[in-house]
Amino acid sequence: MTGRGASVGVVVMAYGTPGGLGEIETFYTDVRRGRPPSPGQLADLVRRYEAVGGTSALAARTQEQVAGIQAALEGGDGDRYACRYGSKHSSPDIESAVRELAALGVTGLVGIVLAPHYSSASVGEYIARARAAADDAGLPAAFVEDWHDHPVLISLLVERVAAAYQSLGVGVEDPSTELLVTAHSLPVRVIESGDGYDVRLEETAASVAGGAGVKRWRVCWQSAGRTPEPWIGPDVLDVIRTLAREGTERAVVCPAGFTSDHLEVNYDIDVEAQAVAREVGLELARTESLNADPRLCDALAGLIRKAAEGLDGAA
Repeated sequence: MTGRGASVGVVVMAYGTPGGLGEIETFYTDVRRGRPPSPGQLADLVRRYEAVGGTSALAARTQEQVAGIQAALEGGDGDRYACRYGSKHSSPDIESAVRELAALGVTGLVGIVLAPHYSSASVGEYIARARAAADDAGLPAAFVEDWHDHPVLISLLVERVAAAYQSLGVGVEDPSTELLVTAHSLPVRVIESGDGYDVRLEETAASVAGGAGVKRWRVCWQSAGRTPEPWIGPDVLDVIRTLAREGTERAVVCPAGFTSDHLEVNYDIDVEAQAVAREVGLELARTESLNADPRLCDALAGLIRKAAEGLDGAA
Protein backbone atom coordinates (compact mmCIF):
# COMPACT_ATOMS: atom_id res chain seq x y z
CA MET A 1 0.00 0.00 0.00
CA THR A 2 1.44 3.37 -1.02
CA GLY A 3 -0.85 5.44 1.15
CA ARG A 4 -1.84 7.77 -1.70
CA GLY A 5 -5.40 8.92 -1.16
CA ALA A 6 -5.13 8.77 2.64
CA SER A 7 -6.39 11.85 4.45
CA VAL A 8 -4.41 11.41 7.68
CA GLY A 9 -0.66 10.93 7.71
CA VAL A 10 0.79 9.18 10.75
CA VAL A 11 4.44 9.67 11.62
CA VAL A 12 5.54 6.90 13.98
CA MET A 13 8.73 8.02 15.70
CA ALA A 14 11.54 6.17 17.44
CA TYR A 15 15.13 6.75 18.46
CA GLY A 16 16.82 5.10 15.51
CA THR A 17 19.98 3.03 15.22
CA PRO A 18 22.97 2.78 12.89
CA GLY A 19 22.56 0.34 10.02
CA GLY A 20 25.98 -1.19 10.62
CA LEU A 21 29.32 -0.64 12.32
CA GLY A 22 30.39 1.82 9.62
CA GLU A 23 27.50 4.16 10.47
CA ILE A 24 28.11 4.33 14.22
CA GLU A 25 30.27 7.46 14.22
CA THR A 26 27.71 9.45 12.20
CA PHE A 27 24.90 8.18 14.41
CA TYR A 28 26.78 8.97 17.62
CA THR A 29 27.64 12.46 16.37
CA ASP A 30 23.95 13.11 15.75
CA VAL A 31 23.06 11.82 19.23
CA ARG A 32 25.68 14.25 20.61
CA ARG A 33 23.99 17.14 18.74
CA GLY A 34 26.75 17.47 16.16
CA ARG A 35 29.73 16.95 18.46
CA PRO A 36 31.88 14.02 17.25
CA PRO A 37 32.65 11.42 19.91
CA SER A 38 36.17 10.98 21.21
CA PRO A 39 38.05 7.91 19.96
CA GLY A 40 37.43 6.24 23.33
CA GLN A 41 33.72 6.98 23.27
CA LEU A 42 33.41 5.69 19.72
CA ALA A 43 35.35 2.52 20.51
CA ASP A 44 33.10 1.84 23.50
CA LEU A 45 29.92 2.18 21.45
CA VAL A 46 31.34 0.01 18.66
CA ARG A 47 32.18 -2.63 21.28
CA ARG A 48 28.60 -2.59 22.53
CA TYR A 49 27.17 -3.05 19.03
CA GLU A 50 29.67 -5.82 18.32
CA ALA A 51 28.48 -7.60 21.47
CA VAL A 52 24.93 -7.78 20.06
CA GLY A 53 25.98 -8.90 16.58
CA GLY A 54 27.07 -5.61 14.97
CA THR A 55 23.62 -4.05 14.60
CA SER A 56 20.72 -3.44 16.93
CA ALA A 57 17.42 -5.23 16.40
CA LEU A 58 15.70 -1.87 16.86
CA ALA A 59 15.43 -0.97 13.17
CA ALA A 60 13.71 -4.22 12.20
CA ARG A 61 11.47 -4.28 15.28
CA THR A 62 10.42 -0.65 14.71
CA GLN A 63 9.50 -1.32 11.08
CA GLU A 64 7.41 -4.27 12.27
CA GLN A 65 5.65 -2.00 14.77
CA VAL A 66 4.92 0.59 12.08
CA ALA A 67 3.51 -2.13 9.81
CA GLY A 68 1.44 -3.49 12.70
CA ILE A 69 -0.01 -0.06 13.45
CA GLN A 70 -0.80 0.46 9.76
CA ALA A 71 -2.59 -2.89 9.61
CA ALA A 72 -4.59 -2.09 12.75
CA LEU A 73 -5.62 1.29 11.33
CA GLU A 74 -6.67 -0.25 8.03
CA GLY A 75 -8.76 -2.79 9.88
CA GLY A 76 -10.87 -0.02 11.34
CA ASP A 77 -10.78 2.79 8.81
CA GLY A 78 -10.01 1.46 5.37
CA ASP A 79 -7.47 3.66 3.59
CA ARG A 80 -7.88 6.81 5.69
CA TYR A 81 -4.43 6.51 7.31
CA ALA A 82 -0.92 6.31 5.87
CA CYS A 83 1.90 5.51 8.32
CA ARG A 84 5.54 6.39 7.87
CA TYR A 85 8.51 5.89 10.20
CA GLY A 86 10.57 8.86 11.35
CA SER A 87 13.79 8.42 13.34
CA LYS A 88 15.32 10.89 15.75
CA HIS A 89 18.93 10.00 14.97
CA SER A 90 19.11 7.90 11.79
CA SER A 91 17.44 7.55 8.41
CA PRO A 92 14.63 8.12 7.54
CA ASP A 93 14.47 11.09 9.85
CA ILE A 94 11.32 12.68 11.26
CA GLU A 95 11.32 15.56 8.80
CA SER A 96 11.62 13.35 5.72
CA ALA A 97 8.76 11.17 6.99
CA VAL A 98 6.53 14.24 7.31
CA ARG A 99 7.53 15.46 3.85
CA GLU A 100 6.75 12.06 2.34
CA LEU A 101 3.31 12.07 3.94
CA ALA A 102 2.66 15.60 2.68
CA ALA A 103 3.63 14.48 -0.82
CA LEU A 104 0.96 11.79 -0.63
CA GLY A 105 -1.64 14.54 -0.28
CA VAL A 106 -2.70 13.98 3.34
CA THR A 107 -4.65 16.85 4.86
CA GLY A 108 -3.56 16.35 8.46
CA LEU A 109 -0.87 14.67 10.54
CA VAL A 110 -0.85 12.59 13.73
CA GLY A 111 2.44 11.88 15.48
CA ILE A 112 3.19 9.19 18.03
CA VAL A 113 6.47 8.18 19.67
CA LEU A 114 7.12 4.52 20.44
CA ALA A 115 7.97 5.35 24.05
CA PRO A 116 5.23 5.38 26.71
CA HIS A 117 6.58 7.99 29.13
CA TYR A 118 6.51 11.66 28.17
CA SER A 119 9.44 13.88 29.00
CA SER A 120 10.21 17.27 27.53
CA ALA A 121 13.78 16.04 26.99
CA SER A 122 12.77 12.92 25.07
CA VAL A 123 9.26 12.59 23.61
CA GLY A 124 8.89 16.36 23.67
CA GLU A 125 11.83 16.76 21.29
CA TYR A 126 10.36 14.31 18.78
CA ILE A 127 7.05 16.15 18.84
CA ALA A 128 8.69 19.55 18.41
CA ARG A 129 10.51 18.36 15.29
CA ALA A 130 7.40 16.74 13.81
CA ARG A 131 5.30 19.81 14.56
CA ALA A 132 7.81 22.13 12.89
CA ALA A 133 7.92 19.89 9.81
CA ALA A 134 4.13 19.78 9.70
CA ASP A 135 4.01 23.58 9.92
CA ASP A 136 6.48 23.83 7.03
CA ALA A 137 4.23 21.53 5.00
CA GLY A 138 1.08 23.47 5.91
CA LEU A 139 -0.46 20.48 7.72
CA PRO A 140 -2.53 20.67 10.89
CA ALA A 141 -1.06 18.24 13.39
CA ALA A 142 -2.06 16.41 16.57
CA PHE A 143 0.09 14.24 18.80
CA VAL A 144 -0.16 11.33 21.20
CA GLU A 145 2.13 12.63 23.91
CA ASP A 146 1.96 10.02 26.66
CA TRP A 147 0.50 6.56 27.13
CA HIS A 148 2.29 5.28 30.23
CA ASP A 149 -0.96 4.25 31.94
CA HIS A 150 -2.74 2.70 28.96
CA PRO A 151 -4.50 -0.46 30.18
CA VAL A 152 -3.17 -2.52 27.27
CA LEU A 153 0.42 -1.48 28.02
CA ILE A 154 -0.05 -2.43 31.67
CA SER A 155 -1.68 -5.74 30.77
CA LEU A 156 1.11 -6.70 28.38
CA LEU A 157 3.79 -5.84 30.92
CA VAL A 158 1.95 -7.78 33.64
CA GLU A 159 1.85 -10.80 31.34
CA ARG A 160 5.57 -10.58 30.67
CA VAL A 161 6.47 -10.07 34.33
CA ALA A 162 4.58 -13.24 35.25
CA ALA A 163 6.43 -15.15 32.52
CA ALA A 164 9.81 -13.85 33.71
CA TYR A 165 9.12 -14.98 37.28
CA GLN A 166 8.08 -18.36 35.93
CA SER A 167 11.36 -18.61 34.01
CA LEU A 168 13.16 -18.25 37.34
CA GLY A 169 11.04 -21.03 38.83
CA VAL A 170 9.38 -18.81 41.43
CA GLY A 171 6.02 -17.15 41.98
CA VAL A 172 5.45 -13.40 41.99
CA GLU A 173 5.14 -13.40 45.78
CA ASP A 174 8.56 -15.01 46.31
CA PRO A 175 10.23 -13.07 49.15
CA SER A 176 13.74 -13.39 47.72
CA THR A 177 12.94 -12.03 44.24
CA GLU A 178 12.54 -8.35 43.40
CA LEU A 179 11.04 -6.67 40.34
CA LEU A 180 13.09 -3.79 38.92
CA VAL A 181 11.11 -1.52 36.59
CA THR A 182 13.41 0.61 34.46
CA ALA A 183 13.48 3.36 31.88
CA HIS A 184 16.22 5.37 30.22
CA SER A 185 17.79 7.80 32.68
CA LEU A 186 17.74 11.53 31.97
CA PRO A 187 19.73 14.40 33.48
CA VAL A 188 18.58 15.29 37.00
CA ARG A 189 17.94 18.88 35.88
CA VAL A 190 15.05 17.61 33.72
CA ILE A 191 13.31 16.12 36.75
CA GLU A 192 14.09 19.13 38.92
CA SER A 193 12.26 21.29 36.36
CA GLY A 194 9.02 19.47 37.23
CA ASP A 195 9.01 17.41 34.04
CA GLY A 196 7.14 14.48 35.66
CA TYR A 197 8.98 11.74 33.77
CA ASP A 198 9.96 10.00 37.00
CA VAL A 199 6.40 10.19 38.33
CA ARG A 200 5.02 8.57 35.20
CA LEU A 201 7.46 5.67 35.43
CA GLU A 202 6.55 5.19 39.09
CA GLU A 203 2.87 5.05 38.12
CA THR A 204 3.55 2.45 35.44
CA ALA A 205 5.61 0.38 37.85
CA ALA A 206 2.95 0.50 40.57
CA SER A 207 0.25 -0.57 38.12
CA VAL A 208 2.34 -3.43 36.75
CA ALA A 209 3.41 -4.67 40.17
CA GLY A 210 -0.16 -4.46 41.44
CA GLY A 211 -1.57 -6.18 38.37
CA ALA A 212 0.98 -8.99 38.60
CA GLY A 213 0.65 -9.38 42.36
CA VAL A 214 4.35 -8.69 42.93
CA LYS A 215 5.18 -7.90 46.55
CA ARG A 216 8.77 -6.64 46.14
CA TRP A 217 9.46 -4.03 43.49
CA ARG A 218 11.18 -0.73 42.87
CA VAL A 219 11.89 1.77 40.11
CA CYS A 220 15.45 2.21 38.94
CA TRP A 221 17.15 3.68 35.90
CA GLN A 222 19.48 2.54 33.16
CA SER A 223 21.64 3.66 30.25
CA ALA A 224 22.62 7.06 31.69
CA GLY A 225 24.54 9.27 29.31
CA ARG A 226 28.29 9.67 29.63
CA THR A 227 28.28 13.36 30.54
CA PRO A 228 29.64 15.26 33.55
CA GLU A 229 26.22 16.28 34.87
CA PRO A 230 24.26 14.03 37.27
CA TRP A 231 21.65 11.64 35.83
CA ILE A 232 18.57 10.14 37.51
CA GLY A 233 19.30 7.16 39.76
CA PRO A 234 19.59 4.69 41.25
CA ASP A 235 21.20 2.89 38.36
CA VAL A 236 20.01 -0.67 37.79
CA LEU A 237 23.57 -2.02 38.00
CA ASP A 238 24.04 -0.49 41.44
CA VAL A 239 20.69 -1.86 42.57
CA ILE A 240 21.66 -5.38 41.47
CA ARG A 241 24.82 -5.15 43.56
CA THR A 242 22.86 -3.82 46.54
CA LEU A 243 20.28 -6.62 46.31
CA ALA A 244 23.01 -9.25 46.34
CA ARG A 245 24.66 -7.69 49.40
CA GLU A 246 21.32 -7.73 51.16
CA GLY A 247 20.79 -11.43 50.43
CA THR A 248 18.24 -11.20 47.61
CA GLU A 249 18.63 -14.25 45.38
CA ARG A 250 16.84 -13.23 42.17
CA ALA A 251 15.62 -10.17 40.27
CA VAL A 252 13.42 -9.53 37.26
CA VAL A 253 14.16 -6.46 35.13
CA CYS A 254 11.18 -4.97 33.31
CA PRO A 255 12.48 -2.22 30.95
CA ALA A 256 9.08 -0.52 30.79
CA GLY A 257 10.46 2.58 29.11
CA PHE A 258 11.34 0.62 25.95
CA THR A 259 8.78 -0.96 23.65
CA SER A 260 11.14 -3.01 21.49
CA ASP A 261 14.47 -4.79 21.42
CA HIS A 262 17.10 -2.08 21.53
CA LEU A 263 20.81 -1.69 22.33
CA GLU A 264 19.76 -0.42 25.76
CA VAL A 265 17.86 -3.66 26.31
CA ASN A 266 19.94 -6.23 24.44
CA TYR A 267 23.28 -4.91 25.68
CA ASP A 268 22.66 -2.86 28.83
CA ILE A 269 20.41 -5.51 30.38
CA ASP A 270 21.11 -8.78 28.56
CA VAL A 271 24.90 -8.40 28.53
CA GLU A 272 26.02 -5.79 31.06
CA ALA A 273 23.44 -6.27 33.81
CA GLN A 274 23.63 -10.05 33.43
CA ALA A 275 27.42 -9.88 33.84
CA VAL A 276 27.05 -7.86 37.04
CA ALA A 277 24.42 -10.29 38.34
CA ARG A 278 26.70 -13.26 37.71
CA GLU A 279 29.58 -11.46 39.39
CA VAL A 280 27.57 -10.91 42.58
CA GLY A 281 25.78 -14.25 42.50
CA LEU A 282 22.25 -13.03 41.76
CA GLU A 283 19.99 -14.76 39.23
CA LEU A 284 18.52 -12.27 36.75
CA ALA A 285 15.71 -12.48 34.20
CA ARG A 286 14.35 -9.84 31.83
CA THR A 287 10.80 -9.41 30.61
CA GLU A 288 10.27 -10.06 26.90
CA SER A 289 10.07 -6.91 24.79
CA LEU A 290 6.66 -5.83 23.49
CA ASN A 291 7.91 -5.43 19.90
CA ALA A 292 5.06 -5.73 17.37
CA ASP A 293 2.61 -7.54 19.63
CA PRO A 294 -0.69 -7.09 17.75
CA ARG A 295 -2.41 -6.01 20.96
CA LEU A 296 0.07 -3.15 21.37
CA CYS A 297 -0.27 -2.11 17.73
CA ASP A 298 -4.06 -2.12 18.04
CA ALA A 299 -3.92 -0.01 21.22
CA LEU A 300 -1.63 2.55 19.57
CA ALA A 301 -3.92 2.64 16.54
CA GLY A 302 -6.75 3.52 18.89
CA LEU A 303 -4.77 6.42 20.33
CA ILE A 304 -3.98 7.63 16.81
CA ARG A 305 -7.66 7.54 15.80
CA LYS A 306 -8.58 9.54 18.89
CA ALA A 307 -5.90 12.16 18.16
CA ALA A 308 -7.08 12.37 14.55
CA GLU A 309 -10.55 13.42 15.70
CA GLY A 310 -9.12 16.85 16.45
CA LEU A 311 -7.95 17.21 12.86
CA ASP A 312 -11.38 16.96 11.26
CA GLY A 313 -12.23 20.57 11.97
CA ALA A 314 -8.71 21.85 11.31
CA ALA A 315 -8.11 20.15 7.97
